[in-house]
Amino acid sequence: MFNREKLAIILPVYKNDKAGDVRLSINSVLNQTYEGPIFLYIGVDGPIGEDLKICLKEFEIKDTVNISWFSENRLQMKYLSEHPNIDVVGGTIEEIDEDGNLRGKIIVYPESPDECREFFSKRNPHAHPAVLFRKSFFDKLNGKKYRPEYRQNQDTMLWYDGMMAGTQHANIPDVVLNFRMTNAMFKKRRNGWAFAKKQFKDRLMINKGLGYGFGADVYGFAMFCMLISPVWVKKIAYRIFR
Repeated sequence: MFNREKLAIILPVYKNDKAGDVRLSINSVLNQTYEGPIFLYIGVDGPIGEDLKICLKEFEIKDTVNISWFSENRLQMKYLSEHPNIDVVGGTIEEIDEDGNLRGKIIVYPESPDECREFFSKRNPHAHPAVLFRKSFFDKLNGKKYRPEYRQNQDTMLWYDGMMAGTQHANIPDVVLNFRMTNAMFKKRRNGWAFAKKQFKDRLMINKGLGYGFGADVYGFAMFCMLISPVWVKKIAYRIFR
């Protein structure tokens, strides 16, 4: 019966997104193999150009650049149906370049709830664009959602708030998302001292709240050093540790 449950999909659109990339993302949703009712919500963040407006009107949307595999939601919905204790499920992602070509890099995330919790001592337990939530995730948070005071790292804080509230996390081993990796992303990751200090402070709070210990604090400091490093250092670190 998993393929009869209601499914809501959110696609964010930003002013610098390319119309062709957004079109691919929307088509990937429309071509899902999942047979149940799908509700597609487009979130337009700020003013957009004419190309994007025309693209959205093609799909009768009046007013992201990742490409989901057609089977993504079917596989994750099936997993949730078979594991009623899980509140959010992600999956493996495969990187593509700006032209949509595979970069030869696949990122695998931990599968079980215990593995996800342990993994979070260093990195996020999910690829944010690839997750599927059960309503119970937000019920356990008593209606709390993304922290509005965070312009960045909202997903990190959501995983933290969720785990503190007892949410159960998992990932499936299947590739569920083609993630577009561009040079601009490395530049965006360098946000100066203020951002690096804030992220390190948040990491210390997470480590204390979830009881990760001194080793996680040391790793957090290493991430702080990486954030204030030049772009070329970030690229090397990404290839080695990602």
